[in-house]
Amino acid sequence: METSVYTKFETELAVRPDDIDLYQHVHSTRYLDYVLAARFEQMDRYYKMSMQEFAKLGLGWFMASATINFKRPLGWGDRMVVRTWIVHFTDTGCRVAFEIDKLPTGKRSCDGHADYTLVTLATGRATPLPADIKARYSI
Repeated sequence: METSVYTKFETELAVRPDDIDLYQHVHSTRYLDYVLAARFEQMDRYYKMSMQEFAKLGLGWFMASATINFKRPLGWGDRMVVRTWIVHFTDTGCRVAFEIDKLPTGKRSCDGHADYTLVTLATGRATPLPADIKARYSI
């Protein structure tokens, strides 16, 4: 995985009963939900620019692609730490890497990255990443 010069942020979450699949562990699609929940919290808390503020500007983040490397399953009642950080920026977005570790052991459940594109909500089309937003997220 690429090395980042940007700060890693952590959010603690818990597995919910509706996250569990037929095999009694967290369904694979829920891991991206955990990353999204962590990013929403981190955008507001650390970058001081929430997703709602993007929406007020007529902007939003669309996921273009995602890669998840599964290591160990999470189960009902488990707690986790979701760690995310920006790896790099593009003209219209960024790559966000993530790690999800089970608590209290710290054993890796999964890791990966997602590519996001900044879009104008009215059109759904990619838009150049404004310099002030890139600066705010370059911590």
